[in-house]
Formats: sequence, structure tokens, C-alpha cells
Amino acid sequence: MGHRLADTSTPARLAAPDEGIGRDELALATRNHGLPLEALRYDVTPPGLHYVLTHYDIPYVPDDTAWRLSVTGRVHRPLQLDLADLRAFPQVTTRVTLECAGNGRALLTPRPVSQPWLVEAVGTAEWTGVPLRLLLAEAGVDADAVEVVFTGADHGVERGVEQDYQRSLPIDLATGTEPEVLVAHTMNGAPLPPQHGRPLRLIVPGWYGMAHVKWLREVTVTDSPFTGFQQAFAYRLRQESGEEGEAVTRIVPRALLVPPGFPDFMSRARVVRPGPVPLEGRAWSGRAPVTRVEVSTDAGRTWREAELEPDDGRPWAWRRWHLVWTAVEGEHELSARATDAEGHTQPLQQPWNRGGFANNLVQRVPVLCMAEETPGAE
Repeated sequence: MGHRLADTSTPARLAAPDEGIGRDELALATRNHGLPLEALRYDVTPPGLHYVLTHYDIPYVPDDTAWRLSVTGRVHRPLQLDLADLRAFPQVTTRVTLECAGNGRALLTPRPVSQPWLVEAVGTAEWTGVPLRLLLAEAGVDADAVEVVFTGADHGVERGVEQDYQRSLPIDLATGTEPEVLVAHTMNGAPLPPQHGRPLRLIVPGWYGMAHVKWLREVTVTDSPFTGFQQAFAYRLRQESGEEGEAVTRIVPRALLVPPGFPDFMSRARVVRPGPVPLEGRAWSGRAPVTRVEVSTDAGRTWREAELEPDDGRPWAWRRWHLVWTAVEGEHELSARATDAEGHTQPLQQPWNRGGFANNLVQRVPVLCMAEETPGAE
């Protein structure tokens, strides 16, 4: 009896009640790492601390590789561009916060079995590259163009489907300026690291990470909607298996708190001393600018508004917030929630979906405030 790809690729499923993290999820977690929350203090995340999600293998691209990007499909003049060609176009640098669409998945009940993110799948970097609209203008987009499909060099099998990683964007977004989509070659002033898409990747400000195709090698303009796996089957908000679902697109608001005090090694439980405790964190939204951050130190019963720093003209990057909490002896639960200019805010109870996508439930940080020890006391 012949073997099939489906034999090596498990179907989507939900964890059984009380089912712990499995070896397959653990294997994913060792490959894909989140941002240590104390690194929220950096305005720009160092590449090694920025979150990473890789669907398949990281392509090996030696320094002397003659990488080429093709721009084809419904265009007047197909292009074949090397890195020097791309650098000859006007260059743009944009600070952008990226967040994985599955951030928070492991906190859902029942838990969708996949990459088991808590809340750390985020990072902010300065990306430099060519506006996609300039490449499409150079190629000359046909009047019947509907979408632009982006193909990465990473190849694998998912849910029984062999594929290159591919995603698409509507033509108006691909050719627009707000946000301005980039074909990026540089991260924080240096060539892209291998895990972040070396030598080329897409940057789509305001959209979840699945749209930012890494190891980019093909840009194809089409006259019909793209129906590839990552577009039509993955990254959809569904309540039941088999539903068409709603596409995952822009990032919903989120605020994260830098856990205060110091941690226990295994549990990561936090310990502080009584008195003033500075609290700080970051907040972002891909739908509209963040306008308010509130903090609770009593498990969500009451909320105080934090001071939100200006965005400094960087609408697609997170913003710092801060306030001072007077801690008293006992157990506390800290949370932060963000609201954006369109009125979107973080829920206290998370609406559930089968993929665990766009989960922006407020963060909860248990903190133990210990009494000051008296010298000589037993």
C-alpha cells in the first residue's frame, strides 16, 4: 500500500480536557521562540530577542548566493531583480511591530494544538527596503489585476498539503502608501538574519506576521483571488471545522506589561517588596493608533489609566506606557489593556476560535508582595 503525504501530516485538532503540551508542540516551541517580556523595555527589539515563527525549514542562503526576485503575472514588463537592482530603488526605513496571529493560543480552552504561544510572540524592528508599489509600478500592473501573491523559498507539508509558503494581498494594499508595504533586506541597520528572512522578506505594517512572507523570491500579480493553503484554509477565524471562516488580517489591540520585581526560575512567579513599584510596558494595534492603556493591580476589579508616550510619528510601532503602583503585602494579579482610536479594546473574556488566532485577552501577571524582613528576625 502506497504512502501519502497525509501520513506524515496530522490534521488540525483541539486538545482534550486536561491534555498537557505534547512532544510535537514542544518541538515547535524549541524552534519558534518568543520575546522575553523584560525585553519590552527596548524601543527596537534586538534581532535575537525578536519573536520567530518558521513554518518549515530555514532556507540556507550563503553570502555568495545570486538571489533573484521575480515580478511576474499580470504585468506589462516582467522583472528579474538581484539585490543590487533592489538597492538602486529609493529606500525606506519603517519601524514596525510584528505579532504572530497565534499569540496567546496556549491560553485558550480548549487549546488548539499548534505552536503553543503564551503572550510573547511579538517584536519591533526597523526594516529597510524598497516600497512594493515602486516595483509594481516599474513592472506595470495590468488593469484587471486583483491580488499580488508572494512566494517564499521555504517548502514543506502542512495538513497534508505540500507547498511553498505563499500569501497574497489585495492589489490596492500592495500598491498603496498607507500602510506602505516593503520588500525589506535590512533589519535594525544590518542584513536580515537567516531566521528573519535573509536575504529578502515582505513587511506589511499593521498586519499579523503570516502576511510578512520571508525568504521572498516571487511576486506574482493575478487577476483572480489566491486560493493557496495559507490563504484559503489556514489563518481563518472559525468556530467549527469545515467553515469558510473570516480571514485573519490586521492586528487587534494589545498591551503587555514588563513583569515587575524578580522571578522564580521555574514558575516565573514574580516577587516585589512593599512600596512604590514602577510598572511599564508596550501597547500596539494594527487597526488604529492606541489612545489609552489601563492597568489593574487587583485581578481586573478596578483600572487606572497609565501615561502613554507619544508615537513619535511611528504609527506602526508599539508605544511605551508607564505608571507607579504602591504595592502592599499579599498576592496580586496585574493586567494591562489597550484601546485604539476606533474603540477596539482588549476583552476580559476571550472569544474562542479553532485556530487560536487574534487572541488579545488581557495579560495576567501574578505577583507576590513580600514583607520587608527585619534584621535578626526568625
